[in-house]
Formats: sequence, C-alpha cells, structure tokens
Amino acid sequence: MKTILVIGIGTGNPEHMTVQAINALNRADVLFIPTKGEAKAQLATIRRDIVSRYVTRPDGRLVEFAVPVRQTADRSYDQSVDQWHAAIATAYEQLLTAELGEGQTGAFLVWGDPMLYDSTIRIIERVRAMGSVDFDYSVIPGITSIQALAASHRIPLNLVGKPVEITTGRRLSESFPARSETAVVMLDGEQAFLQIDDPEARIYWGAYLGTPQEIVVSGRLAEVKEEIVKTRAEARARHGWIMDIYLLQKGADFEA
Repeated sequence: MKTILVIGIGTGNPEHMTVQAINALNRADVLFIPTKGEAKAQLATIRRDIVSRYVTRPDGRLVEFAVPVRQTADRSYDQSVDQWHAAIATAYEQLLTAELGEGQTGAFLVWGDPMLYDSTIRIIERVRAMGSVDFDYSVIPGITSIQALAASHRIPLNLVGKPVEITTGRRLSESFPARSETAVVMLDGEQAFLQIDDPEARIYWGAYLGTPQEIVVSGRLAEVKEEIVKTRAEARARHGWIMDIYLLQKGADFEA
C-alpha cells in the first residue's frame, strides 16, 4: 500500500517547521510541490527552500505539479469550490498513480496547518473515494497563520474567559460584534471589516506572515481601516498576490 503524509509547513518562515514535520519530510520517497503560476512563484520557492534545508535522505524526489485554477464564472461559491476540489483530486490521483510506487511514501507540503481553512484533507478523501489508488495517509500539524498573527502583534488570541470565533470575510457580519467579541477572519478578499461600524472595535491585521515581506497594522478599526486598505492594495500590486488575515476584538479581559 502507498502512504501519503499531509505536512503542515507553517506560514512562510522555514523555522516554523516542527521536528515532527522535518522527520515526516525525511520519510517521504516523493515530495509533491504545488505551483500556482508566476504570480505565486514565491510559495513554491519557500517549499523548495524547506526541502533543501531539512531533507537529508539522498534518494528523495521532488515532483512539481500545477494546481488547477478555480473557475468562478456562472457558478455559485459552493459550486466553484466543489468543482475546483474535484479538479485537484483528479490531479492528485494522477500523481499518486504515476509518481508513487507500491509501498512508497509521498508527502504534500501544506501552507500553514492542514486542519484550518485548507482543503487538502478533503481532497485526499475524494481521491480515496475514487477507488483507483490504494493508500493510507497521516496528517502532521503546522504553525497556523492565526498563531503567526498573534505572535507578530504580541497579543493573546482571546480575552480572559471568553471565546474566539474563526470565520471568513463572507460570514463576518454574522459573527462580530453581535455574537463574538473576538473574531479571526480568514479568506477575506473584499475587506469585510469595512462594513463594521463599532467605535470600540480593534483590528490586528497581517499579510505575508512569516515571510520577509511580512506587514502588520493594528489599532482602532475606525482609525486604521483606510491605512489597511491602502497598504493591502499596494502590497498586492507589488507582489502580484497577497495572503492576509486579521483579528477583530472589542471589550476587555476584566470588565466591571
């Protein structure tokens, strides 16, 4: 039987790698490196750097593959994501068939952590459901962008004794501030924080966390939101892509 390792590699700093993740890389006969076009070439470069730093076995192979592009025209959000995952599953199936021999181990290097707003595990399960490749898999956790954000801003994630909600830009209006005093917002291409009208709200924003290009901005939302919009647009134009995340919060640890 073939074996797959789904390895969280952190958010761009090679030093985010855990000992468990490094050991897993060295168990793999084949390391699969996704490429996402010229605009996001740095993401593949960082993966290659991690491999060159930490993989010591001489017979491991790197196999790069192009990630299918998500199609959004004339589709709902759910339809576009479902069809995109199906296309990636087909690409994975072809990789496991063509590049991985019986009894061998392959590894996918996943940005951040495979369990948090990443679909590698879902896609691996789709490949298993196809039934054409016999394999088992394990998941190795990684440093998340949430951890990197809190560390860069030097803040605890939660207020004392209070919950944290992790959501997306599309669902932010359901969460903050009515339901949760602390909301971590991921996958927000539309800057949903602009729709929050609360004078007490604070924002902790970060982009390219863990990389040399890291940018962080924090403060009262009303005071810094336009700065974030401007900074984000300039950074995206400069690099050709952006990965960002932010935390919205109101209230205090110990309120009267």
